[in-house]
Amino acid sequence: MFPLKDTQPSYSRPVVTIALIALNLLVFVFEFTLGPRTLNAFIEYYGLVPDHFQVSRIFTSMFLHGGWMHVLGNMWFLWIFGDNIEDLLGHGKYLAFYLLCGIVAALGQVIANPYSTAPMVGASGAIAGVMGAYLIKFPRARIVTLVFVLFFITTIEIPAPIMLAYWFVIQLFSGFGSIARTHLSEGGTAFFAHVAGFVAGIVLVKVMGASGRYNRQRDRYWE
Repeated sequence: MFPLKDTQPSYSRPVVTIALIALNLLVFVFEFTLGPRTLNAFIEYYGLVPDHFQVSRIFTSMFLHGGWMHVLGNMWFLWIFGDNIEDLLGHGKYLAFYLLCGIVAALGQVIANPYSTAPMVGASGAIAGVMGAYLIKFPRARIVTLVFVLFFITTIEIPAPIMLAYWFVIQLFSGFGSIARTHLSEGGTAFFAHVAGFVAGIVLVKVMGASGRYNRQRDRYWE
């Protein structure tokens, strides 16, 4: 299954979401220009290493990615879900929300695996927060999804709560499974960053609340 778009209308231009996507892609293009040794040194310096924790690297690690599939997958999910949360919160609050979710996500993974020496990189923790907020704020939305059935390709609309709750459960169980493998290998997916970010998004969007502008635009839309 591959999500294509959501059915939730947006009432404003997602300038922060677009800027975040552009920044992540620009940083990755810069990474792509580096040679293997230089890239490894760059990731080790700016990625978040739990065993050598530095606060500044929480922020730098959010804009680094490990490969094309990593960055494109993250940016696609941010594009699908981010515009509506930015619309809901307003541009300034949304940026603060995104960064706070990324911080909580990083700390969640550090707490789960504090002695890891593998650099953590990626925006997926912050994006998980966006997905958590979407789950509770737009429960009636549906996700138009590309589905492969044998030799046929079709699209179906999946209720957003089902897709997002399923994604969260997979991350949670994968996170617990990764604990058993901690002493066997380093690296891999930071599942507890996803879990922590998702939960942070649910909490933060409730605390921050919808912007007054969003409520007025929504009311005019339904008049």
